[in-house]
Amino acid sequence: MRALRIVLEQASANYRKEETMLNKMTYPLPPVSTVIGALHAACGYTEYHEMDISIQGKYGVMTREPYTDYCFLNSTMDDRGILVKMKNAALLSTAYDKVASAKKSMGNSFRNEITIQVHNRQLLGEYQALKEVSDQIKEFKSGKMAAVLAMVKTRKATLAKKKKRLVKGSEKYQRIEAREKEIKAREKKLKDGVKSYEQEHYTKPISQFRSLTTSLKFYEVLHEIKLVLHIRAEEQTLQDIYEHIYELKAIGRSEDFVNVKEVSFVELSQETDYFENPYAAYIALKHIREEKVYTKADDSRVITGTKYYLNKNYDTEKAKTGVREFCKVPVIYTSEHSIYETAEDLFVDELEGQKLIVNFL
Repeated sequence: MRALRIVLEQASANYRKEETMLNKMTYPLPPVSTVIGALHAACGYTEYHEMDISIQGKYGVMTREPYTDYCFLNSTMDDRGILVKMKNAALLSTAYDKVASAKKSMGNSFRNEITIQVHNRQLLGEYQALKEVSDQIKEFKSGKMAAVLAMVKTRKATLAKKKKRLVKGSEKYQRIEAREKEIKAREKKLKDGVKSYEQEHYTKPISQFRSLTTSLKFYEVLHEIKLVLHIRAEEQTLQDIYEHIYELKAIGRSEDFVNVKEVSFVELSQETDYFENPYAAYIALKHIREEKVYTKADDSRVITGTKYYLNKNYDTEKAKTGVREFCKVPVIYTSEHSIYETAEDLFVDELEGQKLIVNFL
């Protein structure tokens, strides 16, 4: 069977496990979706092109590299982190201007300028002025507004008692009812006016200020990587990849550059003579369960390797509605395996005098 083989190297890479949040762990080989996405980007595709990928390779060592993680808190804190002003809080943008930084873990105050480093005096003044407005609104609510609302409550209770002593529908009853509506309308106008003022003069402006915190986290990074990829697709797709393979800049992070060592069309065979694969690989779980591929077993385990559910592709129509639901491929990552039987997606190739198990996923 005709396929395209790509041999490439990377000095380092992180093939991030999407479920890891605190520290960015890596897969031992790039997931299927990562490779497919990188090839689509290299070819300039804007629509999905069907392809199956076989992924195998090796790496030298894995290290943990520190990085500074920036996180916006859910509320603006006056005593910690970094005070910033968002450039456009109405959009999903992380662009901001740094206002001031707290120097200690506690006991700081941006409003009172206690143990802080000021980065933008004008924006800090704007923040402090908004805090003054907040105090004025709170004082008005707890003072004059509370007194007025208390009077309104008393007046409504008095009118309600009078209504109980009157015949419903009588002239006096209707006058009291009209007075009640008038009082309720004034009460609503007062509350709405204060709410609108607070929204316009404090809530909206202060929402542009956010608290940013930093923490030390880690990347798992693989080094001295060699990958052997086989691609099965329509002939035109294979030709596109062949012609644009040197547009492939990175796999993993944007800084995980690749060095393409070889790209060639190969004819895969389905010979079934026994051999051990020289590289670690993702093998479809079904082939191991059906004993077409064997992993090294020991006294405690029949299958040696790590099970993953790898992302491959997603429904492009669903994606238009904002739902990106990936199709998962159950695989075993194993470094010691041999083939006993081929299948419609299980073939054999030869590279540099060594036979390879090619399992299209």
